[in-house]
Amino acid sequence: MHDVGGDKPIYIQIADWLENAIIDGTLQADEKVYSQYQLADLFTINPATAGKGLTILLEGGIVYKKRGLGTFVSPDAQEKLRSKRKEQTLRKLVQDLLDEANLLNIGTDELTQMIEIEREQRKGD
Repeated sequence: MHDVGGDKPIYIQIADWLENAIIDGTLQADEKVYSQYQLADLFTINPATAGKGLTILLEGGIVYKKRGLGTFVSPDAQEKLRSKRKEQTLRKLVQDLLDEANLLNIGTDELTQMIEIEREQRKGD
């Protein structure tokens, strides 16, 4: 059994949990995914809520259905999810960096210079 809680809607947490399983390789391409009833049992939630989580992945092309057989991981799901997560992470990091730089009156040239210095130092490590 898995806990659900926090600020995110439960169906989003289900979709996130499945996405993480795909990203980390727990669920592989063309592998069968839990049904909405299995997810409902696993998370102790309503099957309709679990179904909404699966629908998000279906609409995003992360999973696909085989009639009468169930839901499966799309062949390119891991690549799609990694790319999406990478973009989200970079966007958040840059937004936070720019917010802090603006607060401290740090210009773009100074930021760029510091990034280059850090890059060179890491090459030497």
